[in-house]
Amino acid sequence: MPAPIRARRLARLTLLAVAVAGLPACNTLSRLSDVGQAPQLTRIQDPQAMPGYTPVSLPMPTPLPAERNPNSLWRTGAKAFFKDQRAAKVGDILTVLIEINDQAQMNNESNRSRNNSEGMGLPNFFGFESQLGAILPDEVDPSNLVSGTSNSGSTGKGGIKRAEKIELKVAALVTQSLPNGNLVIQGRQEVRVNFERRDLVISGVIRPEDITAQNTVSYEKIAEARIAYGGNGQITDVQQPRLGQQVFDILSPF
Repeated sequence: MPAPIRARRLARLTLLAVAVAGLPACNTLSRLSDVGQAPQLTRIQDPQAMPGYTPVSLPMPTPLPAERNPNSLWRTGAKAFFKDQRAAKVGDILTVLIEINDQAQMNNESNRSRNNSEGMGLPNFFGFESQLGAILPDEVDPSNLVSGTSNSGSTGKGGIKRAEKIELKVAALVTQSLPNGNLVIQGRQEVRVNFERRDLVISGVIRPEDITAQNTVSYEKIAEARIAYGGNGQITDVQQPRLGQQVFDILSPF
């Protein structure tokens, strides 16, 4: 192999190795620095100051002008006569009740079959059928020139069975008040047991009317709900495939 071609191939392999090695480099160094230590808890901070935070923007109704009635105890647009302690403005806290017990099962089965038969002959055609012997072999029968059959069939079966059950409670913070009165909430909870950390994140949009007198709201009342429940630590690390195996599974065509 000529030296220039060998040098170019070596350079390409070197660049590929550097690129592949650079992907997990930061994560590897971080994990090596945490050997023998429990996972660190995330510090408490303003959710709006966290990287990737985006304010929620939804279609809002046209605001109505406020009308004041003299000598009246009732204020136009008020949702309650007496002030309560339920979350109502940015910075307030409420409890989200998560009770997911979903089950789904589907079974599909299909069968299909088809039989086709075609035949064509030319026993008489103005006497020209007698001349076919000069063109075609002697074994050709003019009354049965073409005959074909075909069969096709397919069978398919599929099934899905899923069961999920989660029962949790998490305190969430009101991070935004929309023009129509709905509240944007976001909550995060971290629990560390020995060397395993469990994370729970929830966010979404709720109506103030769905907040109970106990200052709680059920998860099915949350619009655009995003619930994430996972963990980080030694047990989770063992359950995950190695980086090389994950890369191989993505790149392998077989």
